[in-house]
Amino acid sequence: MNNKYLFEQIDINEPLKLDCGDHLKNYSIAFKTFGKLNKKKNNAILICHALTGDQFCTGKNSVTKKPGWWNILVGPGKVIDTNIFYVICSNVLGGCMGTTGPSSINSKTKKPFGLGFPVITIGDMVSVQFKLIEKLGIEKLFSVIGGSMGGMQALEWASKYGHKINSVIPIATSYRHSAQNIAFHEIGRQAIMADPFWKKGNYYNSKQFPTRGLAVARMIAHITYLSESALQRKFGRNLQNSKFFSFGFDTDFQIESYLKHQGISFVERFDANSYLYITKAMDYFDLSTKTTGLRLSLPENNLKYCFFSFSSDWLFPTSETKTIIQSLKANNANVSFVEIQTDKGHDSFLLDEPKFHFVFRKFVRGQIKESRL
Repeated sequence: MNNKYLFEQIDINEPLKLDCGDHLKNYSIAFKTFGKLNKKKNNAILICHALTGDQFCTGKNSVTKKPGWWNILVGPGKVIDTNIFYVICSNVLGGCMGTTGPSSINSKTKKPFGLGFPVITIGDMVSVQFKLIEKLGIEKLFSVIGGSMGGMQALEWASKYGHKINSVIPIATSYRHSAQNIAFHEIGRQAIMADPFWKKGNYYNSKQFPTRGLAVARMIAHITYLSESALQRKFGRNLQNSKFFSFGFDTDFQIESYLKHQGISFVERFDANSYLYITKAMDYFDLSTKTTGLRLSLPENNLKYCFFSFSSDWLFPTSETKTIIQSLKANNANVSFVEIQTDKGHDSFLLDEPKFHFVFRKFVRGQIKESRL
């Protein structure tokens, strides 16, 4: 990627050992920062994006020309106030918005990696983020915050680098993917790989990309981000353009039109191979072990946790958040938790949910007083 996309990029010319056992000889990290780092360098917040997110968490996305994906929460005077905090948001390893991924050029072959890119994990993504924080000269983060896959990254930070953060705020997430979640991801991956233009990942120099397969994958995933009641409330069985059925396979229902729109708009900004790699990383994520259970007990680091779940989220249900909390409390960790009552489903963390925003703001403001920013 280059400067026309208006984000910062750091090149790391040292090997990165990956969880799969492979190495990346060198790699790039693309990121955006908002606000200013104070003299003590203790006001930095790392925001971790979800599966289809990017580094444009607020402001205007210079690629899509749309508002940042968390514009509702991040900015001057908002819950995460950039008049107070120095906010950092990076594109994850394996992504397609400037951080090294399958669409990046392999220095050995001078061609895009494609499926030659090594399989990655959430842990690998966090290792890259940790290197970024080091390069920015920040000794300790005020907080690490993320929803969905971003919440997985936040939990990985707590597990691996808990001594480097004051608080962690995992939202609408879990300590591991369920069999159901893995199943939905696999259907999406199969849709991409069944597209004749996927060409086993070697489509970058082609005139046609696997857009149909990627669009279907997005449509499948988007259903899991909503709730049945929200779908019924927004669309019901309403017809799109007529009072009568077409008795064919054109778009009859509004929900069909909505999902097709989601698919079409998604392929304009996302890489199909990145989708394969990132969904696989989510599927591999698991902070539990058969012998010791969850590895999140870090009370010796005075790390504070604030968890949010949403009552209608069936992708990452509240029961999974409670499992994490039970493990942490058994180790005397400092844990706060709120379940927000809403019918908007998993995507609630991206939407206008006043109670969520109120409690979120209250926790962050409490941490400001304790940290004496």
